[in-house]
Amino acid sequence: MTPDDPEETQPLLRPPDHSVPRSRRGFLAAFAAALGPLSFGFALGYSSPAIPSLRRAVTPAPRLDDEAASWFGAVVTLGAAAGGVLGGWLLDRAGRKLSLLLCTVPFVLGFAVITGAQNVLMLLGGRLLTGLACGVASLVAPVYISEIAYPAVRGLLGSCVQLMVVIGILLAYLAGWVLEWRWLAVLGCVPPFLMLLLMCCMPETPRFLLTQHKRQEAMAALQFLWGSEQGWEEPPVGAEHQGFQLALLRHPGIYKPFLIGVSLMAFQQLSGVNAVMFYAETIFEEAKFKDSSLASIIVGVIQVLFTAVAALIMDRAGRRLLLTLSGVIMVFSASAFGTYFKLTQNRPGNSSHVDLLAPVSAQPVDASVGLAWLAVGSMCLFIAGFAVGWGPIPWLLMSEIFPLQVKGVATGVCVLTNWLMAFLVTKEFSSLMVSAGGPPALWSLLARLCFLYLQCPFHFVLCP
Repeated sequence: MTPDDPEETQPLLRPPDHSVPRSRRGFLAAFAAALGPLSFGFALGYSSPAIPSLRRAVTPAPRLDDEAASWFGAVVTLGAAAGGVLGGWLLDRAGRKLSLLLCTVPFVLGFAVITGAQNVLMLLGGRLLTGLACGVASLVAPVYISEIAYPAVRGLLGSCVQLMVVIGILLAYLAGWVLEWRWLAVLGCVPPFLMLLLMCCMPETPRFLLTQHKRQEAMAALQFLWGSEQGWEEPPVGAEHQGFQLALLRHPGIYKPFLIGVSLMAFQQLSGVNAVMFYAETIFEEAKFKDSSLASIIVGVIQVLFTAVAALIMDRAGRRLLLTLSGVIMVFSASAFGTYFKLTQNRPGNSSHVDLLAPVSAQPVDASVGLAWLAVGSMCLFIAGFAVGWGPIPWLLMSEIFPLQVKGVATGVCVLTNWLMAFLVTKEFSSLMVSAGGPPALWSLLARLCFLYLQCPFHFVLCP
């Protein structure tokens, strides 16, 4: 059977006549797997409140200078790139469930190293370990959820992966408002530990079990997840054991999804969103906000709300429409934020030095307050635009578009691309903020990149 055969495009398991499942434990299994994305969201958001705290640290605690701070934010993406490769290898060999269980180890170990860090190298080592776990979780969790979901809710559950990521980021922002960096790292151990407990009680995906010729176990998993094992169709699975070969890239059914997946992941990170989330508090401090932590929390809340909206409308609105809408919003908001920096860059009393908690009447009635809210508003709009399209859709499509015999390798390459681009963007973000042109030029560049997304041809080959 070749990748273009019609049997290859059929779901390996599907309920008859679109019947409604009699059990809801499949949702519990999806939640358990989604604790992995929650954990890596917390790891991503950790640097935003931790970096300002570590910059102010005094001996004997480790202290970050500008160069160390940029590495502290970016090194997690290097670990995640390695984790993407490792996750692709584990996916087909250890299975989906065991891969998720294994990724809890570097999560907990990494945060433990950060908690006990006595120098900058220990901080970076801990971040590298959590990044490794992020890479595995970001690859395996969407595949696990996609393979246990029935078609009517696959878009909803797949979008919940990104929703849990942004909830994790928001939790890091909220906890960072009241906790210093060591206790924040202790809190980071909780989600992966909870995932370990829950996933031990969940089954392997029926799809993977069938590829291992474990039909009885696959039917038992179906019974556990959705309350029925009757009427599920099983097309031939022999092709799934051929494994990945370079010759397969000659088939349109392989190379087209491969190019789409890699392109989506690259463009997602070139939007600069991870740099924005890693350095949200630092960005607002650069903009001279008195309440930079509160401004970061506002951004996190907006991201959670709009990611939830995207999850609810994903299957109705379609992927292509949401990607286009997302790109338009990001172009407008990035341009607005660049304009804000341009207007305030050379003013001696920076216009944005206002208290966001104070009532409007307590602030001076002049253009400065308007400019302050232009900064918060444009950042929130940027995050909202990303959340409705370019945030969840690349991860969702990655779990849907690849044939089984190349899924492990193809998803591994996609995740590797994503995190390598994330490293490039986050590592150079702080340098670009102080380079020639400064913040206005940086945000103008992000706006141009977002506009480029609207011209990309792969929009037109995505499922509607």
